[in-house]
Amino acid sequence: MNFIETRGNDGQHPQSVTFSQAILSPMNSFGGIYVPETLPTLGLEFLQQHLQSNYKELAKAVLDAFDLDVDASVIDTALGLYDEFDDANNPVPVTKVREDLYVSELYHGPTRAFKDMALQPFGTVLSDLAQKRQENYLIMAATSGDTGPATLETFKNKANVQVVCLYPDGGTSDVQRLQMVTEDAANLKVIGIHGDFDDAQSALKSLLSSNTFREKLKAKSIHLSAANSVNFGRIIFQQIYHIHSYLELVRQKAISLGDNVYLNVPSGNFGNALGGYYAMKMGLPVEKIIIASNSNNVLTDLINTGKYDLRNRSVIATTSPAMDILKSSNVERVLYDFFGSSRTKELMLQLDSENAYELTGAELEQLRTVFIADSCNDESGKNYIKTTFDGGYLMDPHTATCFKAYESCRDKPLVTITYSTAEWTKFSPMIAEALSNEQNLTDSEALKSISKTAKTVIPDNINDLFSKPITHPMVIDKKDIESEILKFLG
Repeated sequence: MNFIETRGNDGQHPQSVTFSQAILSPMNSFGGIYVPETLPTLGLEFLQQHLQSNYKELAKAVLDAFDLDVDASVIDTALGLYDEFDDANNPVPVTKVREDLYVSELYHGPTRAFKDMALQPFGTVLSDLAQKRQENYLIMAATSGDTGPATLETFKNKANVQVVCLYPDGGTSDVQRLQMVTEDAANLKVIGIHGDFDDAQSALKSLLSSNTFREKLKAKSIHLSAANSVNFGRIIFQQIYHIHSYLELVRQKAISLGDNVYLNVPSGNFGNALGGYYAMKMGLPVEKIIIASNSNNVLTDLINTGKYDLRNRSVIATTSPAMDILKSSNVERVLYDFFGSSRTKELMLQLDSENAYELTGAELEQLRTVFIADSCNDESGKNYIKTTFDGGYLMDPHTATCFKAYESCRDKPLVTITYSTAEWTKFSPMIAEALSNEQNLTDSEALKSISKTAKTVIPDNINDLFSKPITHPMVIDKKDIESEILKFLG
């Protein structure tokens, strides 16, 4: 399978590239990103064939359908990392929470967040490609809280790879920050920046697109890639758990094979939702995809009004910080799929130059054939955490945003899959306040309180963070990022 550009071709880049080329160099003409030239068809026959498959078997079949230019043995090794999750037989449990609401728990990996689902295998694939090419790569990542820890975890001590991770100082939970700044592998560099996630992501995309920066890296015999979901190497693994979750509902007799379901996704950078959209296009029976936002509800506005307007708007710090994003990179891939490269280029360049764009009435109608959306503020999210815990289920604040959209967006009484993207341990002060009205607790205090209240165990890799030394204390201005990266590379 080949990959093509969202904004058309500038004559300086290849017309199409292989999967390995797309993940090694994810940015392309006019600042665009790669999408599959075509998608495989995985209809009801495929679902029937894999009704009894375990997660790894399903993942292998989906990846085989994409016909990737990656050795089968490397794919097998990459997928074998799911054996290290909490339950090797079921790395993604699907739990009934209400009569027609099931939660797909994507956080049972090493960093306790859904980014492990894609980044664990992705790191193995990219490092293997680099070694086979005898090339060295700088992997850039910008994080709103979960991509960073998962990127560092998957690439630490990997051959032919160095990693720089940018995070907004004060814009993550304390546990998320500690997961990054206590990493001690020699090939990792973590940099806090003054600003928000959009500042970090803009700096990342600017460096990825900078010929000058690439020339400086070339002088050091280093190539440049990215671990954010602008890289399709992330997205290809994010389609799989949507298919798995559907099949799990069939196995639990919550639905019959072929029944439509709603996918209910907490959305920041839109990669999780995009994975669901591609699964739907490949044949997964989906009624619509519900996009849940927090108070940074730019996606809600886009889907409800057709307007993507960042003028006079800044990121609001919320209790669901991984969704504190205004520029959602993966919306671009959906725009391309609906409207083509010319219109996508027009809209994205308008967003860059004017901080806004607006879809036509017909375009909005087309978008809404697939997506519906609502947003949830912190106070409502806290109430959902409390009432859902009283009903027997403990969840994090990102998952809580989905409960508002679940109640407001559906127009059919269909079973809904809500995606839980992080474990409660990563946002414990807010959850402790929701459950027992304890305020201003440190993360350590809140973890112990919730553990006692919920009669649940704190994972060792979370507990241990508080006694590990800080190895990456640096916090800098955006203008100094490039020079600090070059110092790190030597």
